[in-house]
Amino acid sequence: IMAAKYLESEFGTPYIDITPMGVVETARCIRKIQQVVNAQGVNVDYEEFIDNQTLHVSQAAWFSRSIDCQNLTGKKAVVFGDNTHAAAMTKILAREMGIHVVWAGTYCKYDADWFREQVSEYCDEVLITEDNGEIGDAIARVEPSAIFGTQMERHVGKRLNIPCGVIAAPIHIQNFPIGYKPFMGYEGTNQIADLVYNSFTLGMEDHLLEIFGGHDTKEVITKSISADSDLNWTKEAKAELNKVPGFVRGKVKRNTEKFARERGFEQISLEVMYAAKESVGA
Repeated sequence: IMAAKYLESEFGTPYIDITPMGVVETARCIRKIQQVVNAQGVNVDYEEFIDNQTLHVSQAAWFSRSIDCQNLTGKKAVVFGDNTHAAAMTKILAREMGIHVVWAGTYCKYDADWFREQVSEYCDEVLITEDNGEIGDAIARVEPSAIFGTQMERHVGKRLNIPCGVIAAPIHIQNFPIGYKPFMGYEGTNQIADLVYNSFTLGMEDHLLEIFGGHDTKEVITKSISADSDLNWTKEAKAELNKVPGFVRGKVKRNTEKFARERGFEQISLEVMYAAKESVGA
């Protein structure tokens, strides 16, 4: 954006600063292009194109009104990544799908003011950081139903049994499908809708597989997301925690560790687990 502003000030070159991700922002971007072109003396009208693409190419508008998308309404999500993708995804989740974005963040500190301006009205909290530990702790604190972030947040999600849709770098080769799957424009709205929906439903599918023995239950992680955990779990306590269904195990673990820290315990035994359970009336 700095280069675009320089070209405009020095040479009068117009620029567009709207990312065409999602139905709403794609239409805004095209209308801005129309405005810029018409200002050069060329009379164009892209409204018919916008209507046609929205109705016949993008299925996102239809999906947002479907019962499947309504099942996502109010679910909690967090978003993290580069400023452009994180801001766009935050708007799509909150504005087009009715999903509650608890916090949205970026590692692009140089664009912190722009990012806050873009997302503040669509999320409860804004996080600007390059600290992976801080990001992981922020995710654990709010316990979202899904994460939309980088491969780093995907690894955090694995540890907490929270599904993650990868939307920004750093990414993995698996995020580059061989087929044509754009993220921008009206065709991109379909890919984003699929990513969002599957990120939520796959979490439940994984839980059902675990209940019915579809795959081996992984050994529970006994460290907190931060690397400075001072609590140890006894063998018996670990075994008991592994009996808890996967979709709530992370929450049980965190509540137990919080209970232990508040009371000065350095080790979590079966007795501590049961006491923590009783303290919340479970």
